[in-house]
Amino acid sequence: MNHRLSLESIQRAMTTIPTEFLHTPQFESAALSEALACQLTVKIETLNPIRSFKGRGASHFVASLERSAKLICASAGNFGQAMAYVCGSRGMSLTVYAAHTANPLKLERMRALGANVVLHGEDFDAAKLEAKKIALKTGAYMVEDGLEPLISEGAGTMALELLANQDFDALLIPLGNGAMLNGVARWAKAHSSAKIIAVQAAGAPAMLESWRAGQIVTHEAITTIADGIGVRVPIREALEDMKTLVDDGLTVSEESILKAMKLIHQHLGVVSEPSGAVGIAALLEHPQRFATKRVATVICGGNLTPEQMRQWL
Repeated sequence: MNHRLSLESIQRAMTTIPTEFLHTPQFESAALSEALACQLTVKIETLNPIRSFKGRGASHFVASLERSAKLICASAGNFGQAMAYVCGSRGMSLTVYAAHTANPLKLERMRALGANVVLHGEDFDAAKLEAKKIALKTGAYMVEDGLEPLISEGAGTMALELLANQDFDALLIPLGNGAMLNGVARWAKAHSSAKIIAVQAAGAPAMLESWRAGQIVTHEAITTIADGIGVRVPIREALEDMKTLVDDGLTVSEESILKAMKLIHQHLGVVSEPSGAVGIAALLEHPQRFATKRVATVICGGNLTPEQMRQWL
C-alpha cells in the first residue's frame, strides 16, 4: 500500500542532512544489557550541536525550501533548536513559539542560534495553537513537527543506520508527536523483522490512547517531566501513519523515567533528558517481556539544565 512517508526520501535524506547529525554512535551496551537482562543496543543522538536527533528532520525539511521563506514553528525546545540551527546556517528567518513553562536552557539556546522566540501559554500545544494563528495572519509558513513528511523521513535515517548490519526483536521508540517514531518505523518495517514499540510517559498518553481508540483523544493537561514527548493534542496524520507501523505501545511512570536516566548516566556516561530515557524505562517496567531479547532504543536528547542534572542524576 502507498504510505505518506517515502522510503526513497529517507534514503535521500542521507545526502541532505549535515554530517554532524549523521552516523551517530550505536553499540550493544554490556553493562545495560546485564542490568536489564536483555541484549540492548543504544543509539546516542545527543553528541551534536543541539544535543538531539531533531537536526535530522529539520535539515531534510528546510533543504526543500527557498531561502526567502519566512518560517514559524512551535517547540518544547529541541525541534526549535534544530530549526534555528538549520535556518541560521542558511540565513533564513525563523520564529519559534514556546510555552512559558518551557525548559529555560532550551529557550536560551534557541535564541543563541538566532531564532525569534515568543512565549505563549502554559504548554507546548497552547504555544502551537498560537503559532498557527500567527502564521495564518501573517502568511508565514507554519512548520509542524509530526505533520511534515520530510521531517519524519529525516528522522527515519536513524533506522537506516541502526539496521544497516543487524536486526532486532524489538525497537522501543519514544513517542511524542510521532515524527521520530513514524520515520524510524517506516524504514524498519520495510527492512527488518523488529516489532515497533511506541513508548510514552504515563502522564502524557494522548497519542497512544488515540492510536488505540482509532480517533483523536485529547487531554486538558500533561503531568510529566518528559517535556519533549509531552503532547496532549495529537496530529491526525501522524496517527494515520502509526496504524500500519506500530505493533504495540507502552506508557512508563515518572519513577521509571528517572531511574532510566540514572542508569544511562551511570553505564554510558551520557546525559539523557527524560524523553530520551523512556525506552530504557520500558525495559525496567517489563523485564519478563524483553528478557534475553535483542532490543534497541534511541537516546534521543540530552538537554538538561544544571539544576535538573543535580536533581535528577
